Amino acid sequence: MSQDVTRAEVAVVACAELFHEAGEILASPMGLIPALGAKMARLTFAPHLLLTDGEASLLDAEGHVEGWQPFKKVLDVVVPHGKRHVVMGANQIDRFGNQNISAIGPHAQPERQLLGVRGAPGNTVNHRTSYWTPKHSRRVFVDAVDVVSGVGYDNARKAGPAASRFNDVHRVVTNLAVLDFDTPDRSMRLRSVHPGVSVEEVLEQTAFPLDTSNVTETRLPDADELRLIREVVDPRSSRDKEVPS
Repeated sequence: MSQDVTRAEVAVVACAELFHEAGEILASPMGLIPALGAKMARLTFAPHLLLTDGEASLLDAEGHVEGWQPFKKVLDVVVPHGKRHVVMGANQIDRFGNQNISAIGPHAQPERQLLGVRGAPGNTVNHRTSYWTPKHSRRVFVDAVDVVSGVGYDNARKAGPAASRFNDVHRVVTNLAVLDFDTPDRSMRLRSVHPGVSVEEVLEQTAFPLDTSNVTETRLPDADELRLIREVVDPRSSRDKEVPS
């Protein structure tokens, strides 16, 4: 990796790319790196992207309030009609994009209670969903999730058209790589590895096989994007605490 660009900055760019050619949709990035990516996308190639503070305000990329959209309006207008791209976290995720943020261990008596399914089922069957995990490991990328919170491609198919029609698990961005589901059976594919990361390293940290037929290298931010990351969207370098160099 170039000495001038950190792994965190590569991850920010990869999250920004989630919104490439998105048009006028509501971005719901959960977590620091996805939020920085959405802001940078808004400032560069996705000027019509709508950003929210998670409560009632629409913001510009610098945090100034430019509109009002209370949570009820999000539920009434945006979520049911698919005009949203949410980026969630994942305590576990499997090869078909099923996500767990609810509990670890048997459902009847879990070893650890987490957030609960929250809005994950509705997110994943109504509009585009991506995932961000700051630590790619076999504990996260598991053969089968303990609880299905976000619905993956296999379970959406089993549930029928009501679940599968708008099921759109887009990409997974991690501290090591970018993954997608652009395969015939909609299983996870290794799309790119970040500079300085090998394909073998990603495979070692994943508990299931990955399609590695066309792996590229995640792009670096250009000079203007790097300036925006460092001077505008994250001048305090909070990104480096989440993804250490």
